[in-house]
Amino acid sequence: MKASCLVSVALLAATAMPAAAGQISDGKVKIGILNDQSGVYADFGGKWSVEAAKMAVEDFGGKVQGAPIEIVSADHQNKPDIASNIARQWYDT
Repeated sequence: MKASCLVSVALLAATAMPAAAGQISDGKVKIGILNDQSGVYADFGGKWSVEAAKMAVEDFGGKVQGAPIEIVSADHQNKPDIASNIARQWYDT
């Protein structure tokens, strides 16, 4: 039962991915990192996961199919309402 559910979720995610790729705008690929950068879980990721993403972008040349990659990050302070507001702002811009 769990295996069939996992396969279904994986197939759904795979079919949704091309739609997301088509939404790149302004000639930039934006990667958003939304995590706890100031609270109790900051040591497990926080600003270091943002730095790791920036280093990964540099390692891969900073571009995808000629479009520059931009890392955007925010601190959700371990609060779901703040996280959803930030994600909504990112989606709307």
